[in-house]
Amino acid sequence: MDLEVASTGSQGGISSTIQEFEQALLARVDALHLPSEGVLVGVQQRVQVLSNLDGAMANLPQEKRATAMYLSKFIMAVSAGLFDAALNYLWDETIGELRKRIIAYDLDYFFDNAVSSPEKRKDLSGPDDLLKVTDDELIRAAAKIGFVSSVGQQQLDLVRFMRNHASAAHPNQHELQPFALLGYMETCIKEVITLPDSPTMVATSRLLANIKRETVTAAHAESFAPLFEGLRRDQTETLANGLFGLYVSPESTSVIRDNIRLLLPLLWPHVTESVKANFGVRYARFQANLDLAQAELAHEFLVAVGGTSYLPEDIRSGQIDALLDRLRSAHHGFDNFYNEPPVAHELETYVGTLALPAGVSDKFAQVIVDAFLGRSSGLAYAADPIYERLLRRMTPNEAAGALLVATGPDVSALLRYDIPKSQFARLLDIIAPKLINRSATALMNHLRSFTGAPAQIALDTKMQSLRAKLAENL
Repeated sequence: MDLEVASTGSQGGISSTIQEFEQALLARVDALHLPSEGVLVGVQQRVQVLSNLDGAMANLPQEKRATAMYLSKFIMAVSAGLFDAALNYLWDETIGELRKRIIAYDLDYFFDNAVSSPEKRKDLSGPDDLLKVTDDELIRAAAKIGFVSSVGQQQLDLVRFMRNHASAAHPNQHELQPFALLGYMETCIKEVITLPDSPTMVATSRLLANIKRETVTAAHAESFAPLFEGLRRDQTETLANGLFGLYVSPESTSVIRDNIRLLLPLLWPHVTESVKANFGVRYARFQANLDLAQAELAHEFLVAVGGTSYLPEDIRSGQIDALLDRLRSAHHGFDNFYNEPPVAHELETYVGTLALPAGVSDKFAQVIVDAFLGRSSGLAYAADPIYERLLRRMTPNEAAGALLVATGPDVSALLRYDIPKSQFARLLDIIAPKLINRSATALMNHLRSFTGAPAQIALDTKMQSLRAKLAENL
């Protein structure tokens, strides 16, 4: 195909070139006695995409274009009439670029925030290990750090869903439309490939570089106090998790740990109670896994900030935390309808009738809400009654945490589909009677009166404000 004609010529020129190519190609397919009907997208649809590429790629700088091999394959697949393959190439370009940015930023910091399981974290160290992180984990952690905006996270969730259900990645019969494909391309370019680092990301990168390469002085540490004070709740959690992971890493030097101990007293007052308690849970996980060197370092981390009260009295919280990781993996893995119920039953046994340990309450709400809502493909029906019982035994504070999760960006993408929307209504009915916190009831009242599409809940400005107030009170 003449690429110059495709990029600069008239639509008629593009169309005739594609038709000649298609006739020769389909003639060969027919000669091999293979199906030829419905294999390729119509010529006019291909022309619509090719004629609008300049606009879709307008913000992609030349230096990025020079290495965007999968975007070239995207264009070739569009020209050939294989939109499903084109979407797959677009996703490969997006994920590949995101991985490059993560490697250039701080790989260990990313792993510490992408993976909550110490067992899985052990196997992640170099760039090649990014392949072990699922696309879902990659996008969520990238959003936490700032590589992807909150709006971009939702848009990428939609592109990822279409890639999984309408691209050549898996067998399907879904027909992609030209302008939808162009929209996915613009989303990936704007929200990942060309998204600039935020001031917070730049400052955090400078902080991590100083910790790893220099000896931090007291005066130097004080210079980061304004950064810590200006962080949002989620940004504070991300930084605290990153420093904890760096502190307990067997690869870290004594100088790195000295630097972190100097900075911790400035960050610690801004860390939420649930995150502080979770460090105690992670200590228990190290103990349970016989990772005694890391358990000692986790203990040392808490001692450095006077946080020994967050060490758990037993390993129950560590067991619950491990089961939540297993349940999350089962829920998002293959054969989830079969694999979820046994893990859910075991989790219910460990939770019992005792108070839920503070260090796992946030994670418990996240995992149970996610599992209860199901997936776009359906519910694990054998596990559904267990999830309902776990939701019904929640305390008012735990129910408020579940409401916070249910109205957040991680859930929004699910609410485009009928089964999760139905489950969402059930969830609200279960937790509503438990809410006694004024911030929680205000959020619930606004949610009940919300008239927009469920998938837009997390983008509603008032909803975001009420969620922020509730988060401060939990």
